[in-house]
Amino acid sequence: MRKHAYLFLSLVFLFSGAFAQEQAKEKQKGHSDQNKFRQMKDLLATPNETRTASGAPGHAYTQQQVDYIMNIRLDENKNQLFGDEKITYHNNSNDYLEYLWIQLDQNMRAKDSKTPDIETEVFNVPFNDSGAFTKANLKERFDGGFNIDYVKNENGSDLSHTINQTMMRINLSKPLAPSEVFKFSIKWHYNINDINTDGGRSGLETFPDGNNNYTIAQFHPRLCVYDNVEGWQNMQFWGRSEFALEFGNFDVKITVPADHILESTGELQNPKDVLTKEQQKRFALAKKSFTDPVFIVSEEEAIVAESKRSTKNKTWHFKANRVRDFAFASSRKYIWDAMAVNINGRSVMAISLYPKEGNPLWEEHSTRVVANSLEEYSKLTFDYPYSKAVSVHSERQGMEYPMICFNYGRPKPDGTYSERVKRGMIGVITHEVGHNFFPMIVNSDERQWTWMDEGLNSFVETLAELDYDPNFITGNLPKDIVPYMGGDQNYISPIMSQGDYVFQFGPNAYTKPAAALYMLRQTIMGPELFDYAFRTYSQRWMFKHPTPADFFRTMEDASAMDLDWFWRGWFYTTDYTDIGIKDVKQYYLSNQPSEIAAETAKKYNINLAEYKDRLVYYVEAEAGKMPKDSKSISDFKFLTDYIESLPQEEKVKLKEAPKYFYEVTFEKPGGLVMPIILEMTYEDGTTERKTYPAQIWRYNENEVKKVFKTNKTITSFMVDPDLETADVDTSNNSWPKMNEANNFDKFKEKVKS
Repeated sequence: MRKHAYLFLSLVFLFSGAFAQEQAKEKQKGHSDQNKFRQMKDLLATPNETRTASGAPGHAYTQQQVDYIMNIRLDENKNQLFGDEKITYHNNSNDYLEYLWIQLDQNMRAKDSKTPDIETEVFNVPFNDSGAFTKANLKERFDGGFNIDYVKNENGSDLSHTINQTMMRINLSKPLAPSEVFKFSIKWHYNINDINTDGGRSGLETFPDGNNNYTIAQFHPRLCVYDNVEGWQNMQFWGRSEFALEFGNFDVKITVPADHILESTGELQNPKDVLTKEQQKRFALAKKSFTDPVFIVSEEEAIVAESKRSTKNKTWHFKANRVRDFAFASSRKYIWDAMAVNINGRSVMAISLYPKEGNPLWEEHSTRVVANSLEEYSKLTFDYPYSKAVSVHSERQGMEYPMICFNYGRPKPDGTYSERVKRGMIGVITHEVGHNFFPMIVNSDERQWTWMDEGLNSFVETLAELDYDPNFITGNLPKDIVPYMGGDQNYISPIMSQGDYVFQFGPNAYTKPAAALYMLRQTIMGPELFDYAFRTYSQRWMFKHPTPADFFRTMEDASAMDLDWFWRGWFYTTDYTDIGIKDVKQYYLSNQPSEIAAETAKKYNINLAEYKDRLVYYVEAEAGKMPKDSKSISDFKFLTDYIESLPQEEKVKLKEAPKYFYEVTFEKPGGLVMPIILEMTYEDGTTERKTYPAQIWRYNENEVKKVFKTNKTITSFMVDPDLETADVDTSNNSWPKMNEANNFDKFKEKVKS
């Protein structure tokens, strides 16, 4: 039986192959490899001794170190900040540096800033509220930006420098050699912007009671990154794409009004000088409380403090080692609570500062969310290495710095709040605390590759939020980016775009990469493989400067999965997912030739009569119906004879004979190759899932077929039933079509949720 059947099949394949080759001769043209599974060697930098092909730092990897000693003074009456800093620059590279580049981010708000000039303006807007009209037409431009008092050499002489908008070049008298150190100092001051009227990532918030909430960052001239990929990262700061910074040690003294509470990056060096004995005692209790926050300053005490104003000052002294930046917050309005977090046997402090306007929402959630974020991020990356993480409340901010972040989420004046406000506050605290990991420790270049900090962070944020509340609406799941992915291609940029020119910055830098990594973990790799690889990347690049190539290569190197097709499609293109069911054909067994069998035999002069009672034919049936002349396995004596001839150990391996055969044709109108996730529903109501790897599209990215053999009638097929792949068009995801499928209502509910 097998000899004749194989002969017949061989003849069919031989003649059909020859026929296809004959037909194709006229159509063949040369082409380059455009297969979606081609490797990314055309996109990724060539590995070298500084960055290996595995995605790890190479033996010649280097990075600079910059140390700062600063004295800062806050003038509450004039809303000005004064500072001087001594900078020690360590040239750890193998290069001779002719100059140094320094970031002057406050200059983005200077009166002569070019930032407003790059924005397009439309005059005939349909309407404007009073605030927008006043700001656009009547308000004088804020007088911001650094006032540089001096730049001096270590010996006190003037140091040559050139300012170009938000960058300052230090002109060295001789090149700085490898392993050499250069010391210099800068003195400056600037007007502090009101974040509610002038905007900004840091500044002050004014309250009707006359008090201010100062959340201060980007407040001092900071060295740019010099690395072995970009050289100097001195792209101008236009206000959106964030910062590339070097690690170093900070020694900072901050002088503020004596009745202010202050928190910052680093360890407080003089608690006895700035805290009362009662506050010190309460903080000691907080260090032992792992379940509930302890109030160091209560709401009642904060209300008393904000009703007065001290004319004296006090100086808070902080030191921070191995950090890339420094920020602080100061106000007399602060309520202050804290609790301890167990990070793999080591205690870390979760801390919150907030005015009474943040309650009751903030005392209920802020510090607990900080603690949860530290725990969950540490599980997926590395143990949080710093001693604390601080969440500070400001009405319209969401910004991150080492050990401290500024967050929105304010109840109404009567203390009530909506579920949306609560979720927003929990989400922003989780996100900004999470930035301690990306990019404050895994120190990617935010100015160049925004997604490497925002996208990776938003992904881990999603897992942390779902741990805090399993019903949390994250907004970062694959189904959440469908409207963006299926939108107008004229206003969509690839993820791998520099942040200043991308359209739809939020979906591009945050949501799409987060959703991509979520589906990579849940659908493509599985949590075990993904988590190991992601943890490997995080630990390889702690306190270093990774690039996208380092991330892509590490994820593959540590998992033994070829993901080039995924990176290429999701990160380098604006293609979208659309996989559907084009056709379903049902077949039954017969001993009579099917129409296609007869045609094929005729074409190749094969006499099927010679093979009577030796061949089984598949004949197409009307969907859902089985013809009376259909056969079962037992109807074919030559088959049953063959089965009986098998040894017993072979017989027991045979499956139950299938009765129903379905050929499903899958189509892919979308440009992305993705796994096919298929759910089959049987007539008895049971379901079965099958996932086909993305590689199923490797030979034909437009259409593939699969055959399903079962002893039960299949009533429906559904592609991506749980919306795992960001499919932009679900109308073609089912057979029968959605409006006919028995589970259409169930599917609609999944889309809604």
